[in-house]
Amino acid sequence: MKTHNKYLLLGLFLLINSALAAQDAEMADTLRSEGKIFVVVAIILVIFLGLIALLIYTDRKVSRLEKRLPK
Repeated sequence: MKTHNKYLLLGLFLLINSALAAQDAEMADTLRSEGKIFVVVAIILVIFLGLIALLIYTDRKVSRLEKRLPK
């Protein structure tokens, strides 16, 4: 389980790094000025949370199946 946390943290840092590198983008300024940036952020957040939920669900299901296997 600790390795999952390491990979999640690594992914988060990579996401933050790419977001900081994408500053001064003309499209982002346009979206921000029109108020549409919040829609984009909300959609990205929903997708990200959905992926995390899917990974947690799959991990739990695999753990249950591993417990059923004979040793």
